[in-house]
Amino acid sequence: MKVLIVSDTHGREQNLAEALEQTGSIDQLIHLGDVEGGAEHIRELAGDAPAAIIAGNNDFFCDLPNERIFTLGGHRIFMTHGHGYFVHSGTLYLKREARKKGADIVMFGHTHKPYMEEDNELLVLNPGSLSLPRQEGHRPTYIVMEIADDGQISYELCYL
Repeated sequence: MKVLIVSDTHGREQNLAEALEQTGSIDQLIHLGDVEGGAEHIRELAGDAPAAIIAGNNDFFCDLPNERIFTLGGHRIFMTHGHGYFVHSGTLYLKREARKKGADIVMFGHTHKPYMEEDNELLVLNPGSLSLPRQEGHRPTYIVMEIADDGQISYELCYL
């Protein structure tokens, strides 16, 4: 199963279209917030792949959930934008909440900087931003995650 993980497009989906083209066929799209009105367009771009989209701190007056927990490929995934867990200061509170919710994968955005960590059987992923990257080099980033039939996970940070 191939999963495309993105965040912080801020209403500018042209880089998402390019990421989808680079990635090829996907089985799931995950967007970690700050779509700024682009949710329907993002779903259209995903085509036949289901799109799990949550709200970020800039998604006002929308009906997107603030957080979501679901199972994918045998893994319990906790999605949040991250601003409510002080992720600019680190991932301590986020990881604590993910474990409390029984997740083995937690995904967040908000910082516009990619982050990947494996911490005692908890995988922590932030794909950075496709539209407004803030890490050194300022290249748009996303993550492609593969979940094998046996549940094994591999993931890669990708650049446009």
